[in-house]
Amino acid sequence: MRRPLLSSLSAAALRLLLLPLLLWFLCLGVTGSSLPSEQTVSRYGPQAQRLYREWQSMLNTAGSSDSQRLKDVNEFFNRRITYAENSQVWRQEDYWATPLETFGKGMADCKGFVIGKYVSLRLLGMSPDKIRLTYVKARIGGPSSNITQAHMVLAYYPTPTVEPLILDNLITSIQPASQRPDLIPVFSFNMESIWVGTTQNNNVNRLTRWKQLLDKLKTEGFSF
Repeated sequence: MRRPLLSSLSAAALRLLLLPLLLWFLCLGVTGSSLPSEQTVSRYGPQAQRLYREWQSMLNTAGSSDSQRLKDVNEFFNRRITYAENSQVWRQEDYWATPLETFGKGMADCKGFVIGKYVSLRLLGMSPDKIRLTYVKARIGGPSSNITQAHMVLAYYPTPTVEPLILDNLITSIQPASQRPDLIPVFSFNMESIWVGTTQNNNVNRLTRWKQLLDKLKTEGFSF
């Protein structure tokens, strides 16, 4: 009489069969969200596939505290992505790239870094009211300079009214806003609101580029 298939498999062979399924469930458990399929990632080329796998590994091993997750995500993008202007990467002045697009190029402007970090932290389950994409004027040459350039950073608010921490592609460390006098805030936003100073507006759809990016993320298979 033939033995059932599962009982005839060795323990080692069974582990090999179940490992891909286990990794898939682990990824879902850590992120609590949906990620693009390998087929979607492959459209962006071999470099995107490699960085995507490294990114997944980072998401699955990121620390449990907010502070450690901020550090892990900030270091991942600052170390693996090269800064370049949109005109060089996308041949246009104002392009908002998804993480997959950034992985495919291996390069990004400041918005690409911020978008990648924002998406990563949301996939890790960070509350949406804690993180904002923030437009600033960066003083070129130091805090006393009168020469400024448009720039974007990610701001983390432990609570809505406290001083935020700043994640920036220009420097490796995460610092309180008070320690970044070279940055002049203009306005900030997330998926729910826009802030100009302390004034909050819930009509975030007025940011056309941001809305288009969110639609593109959904098309790629992101959900958070």
